[in-house]
Amino acid sequence: MANIKSSAKRDEKSKELRAKNRAEKTELKTMMKKFDAAVAEGNRETAVSAYKVAVKTVDRATGKGLLHKNNAAHKKSAMALKLNEMA
Repeated sequence: MANIKSSAKRDEKSKELRAKNRAEKTELKTMMKKFDAAVAEGNRETAVSAYKVAVKTVDRATGKGLLHKNNAAHKKSAMALKLNEMA
């Protein structure tokens, strides 16, 4: 337990931010899995729409500092390769 008021506030704030970051990372992983499922199913139309949503989610996560820009580029590149293999 924090003895100083400011450190107690900081502790509370860090817990809130951790929960927010975990939720956003979970959303990112969910969108990636939805894309992978659409590719595995073989339905190109749903894969394309899932790809668009997943790319937006990756970009949003990068902007918020959840992912490094190179990691985001790697994820988007891998998804694009999977999508192009379907054609």
